[in-house]
Amino acid sequence: MPPTTRKSNVKTLKFTVPGMAQADAKSVVAILQERLDALNDLALTLKHVHWNVVGPNFIGVHTMIDPQVEAVRLMADATAERIAALGGSPAGTPGGLVSRRTWDDYSIDRADAIAHLGALDVVYDGLVKAHRKAIADTEEPDPVTQDMLIGQSHQLEQFHWFVRAHLENSSGVLSTAGAVAEKPAARRARR
Repeated sequence: MPPTTRKSNVKTLKFTVPGMAQADAKSVVAILQERLDALNDLALTLKHVHWNVVGPNFIGVHTMIDPQVEAVRLMADATAERIAALGGSPAGTPGGLVSRRTWDDYSIDRADAIAHLGALDVVYDGLVKAHRKAIADTEEPDPVTQDMLIGQSHQLEQFHWFVRAHLENSSGVLSTAGAVAEKPAARRARR
């Protein structure tokens, strides 16, 4: 998920929340648009996994993923609504998401549950890191947004833990340790 920051394409805001400077609101809207794109992408990726997981752990992973999809969709909605409250215009079209994202499309198709979980470990790792950066970047200009992002991070980190629990051995070693891309993580998870 999003490891880099991109240039803001936020136009001048006509208004923002009381007590917030326009420049701060514009900065926060840009941060939130990045998070909105990442959350929308994650929801689609999780649904893709839900549809394409196979193998002996199918039902456990298949049923674990859907509540994550729903929770991430709610996070995306809250993020879009915060952008609007700050005077921005949340962009949620598929083409816009693809043109703005700084990460590659999810690379695993039909595969066994452990392979998908290995790839999702990398996805969640990047997403959680980017969310934590957004938390740090919103501390000064907008503690309300920061609070929302903290709540989202709590859930995202829990979902990441659920994924990693399948990849961890009894000694606490992750099968995906050191992997930074989905396909290598999927291969390591299968070992």
